Amino acid sequence: MHQQWGKSTVLHWMRAKARLLGHPIHPMLIVFPLGLLTVAAIFDIIYISTHNGHLADLSYWMIASGIIGGLIAAVFGLIDWLGIPESTRAKHIGLIHGLSNVVVVILFIVSWFMRRPNPAAPGMTAMMLGWIGIVIALFAGWLGGELVYRLNVGVDRGANLDAPNSLSGRAAIGGLGRRSTRGVMRAR
Repeated sequence: MHQQWGKSTVLHWMRAKARLLGHPIHPMLIVFPLGLLTVAAIFDIIYISTHNGHLADLSYWMIASGIIGGLIAAVFGLIDWLGIPESTRAKHIGLIHGLSNVVVVILFIVSWFMRRPNPAAPGMTAMMLGWIGIVIALFAGWLGGELVYRLNVGVDRGANLDAPNSLSGRAAIGGLGRRSTRGVMRAR
C-alpha cells in the first residue's frame, strides 16, 4: 500500500503487534465497550420517555462494564499504535483515534460517577455526557476504519481473498488465487 505523507511515498504493511490466534486483539475487544456504551445511551433515551428506573439502572451497570472493556481494549490499541512507523499518516490518525477514545471513556466515567448516588434516576447531564461520548465514539470508530481499510494498519502482508486460514501457520503472501482479483478496481 502506498501512503503519501510528507514529501515521500512509502510502502508499508503494518501487522498488528498484539495478536491472538493469528488476529489482532484490539478489534476483537472493541465491540464489547462500543456495544455496552451504545446500548446504555439508548436505554437512557428510553428511560426519559418511560421513566422506567430499571432501564436507567441497567444503563449504569452497562456503563461500568463498557468502561472496563474500553480500558482493556485501549491497552492493546496502544501496543499496536506503538508499532506504527513514525512520521506516517497512520501514526497521526492512530493518535487522534486513541485520544478520541480516551475522551469517550472519560465522559462515561464522569457520567457513571454522577449516576452513582441514584442509578435508577440519572440526571440529564449524566445522560448527555453519554450521548456526547457516543458521537465522539462514532468519529473515533471512523478513524479506526481509516487505519485498517485505508492505511492497512493491522492487515497481514499479502492479504487476499484466497489467503490460507490464519491458524494454518502459512503466510498470506504468495498464493494469490484465481478469485483474488474479483471486485478489485485497478489504479490508473
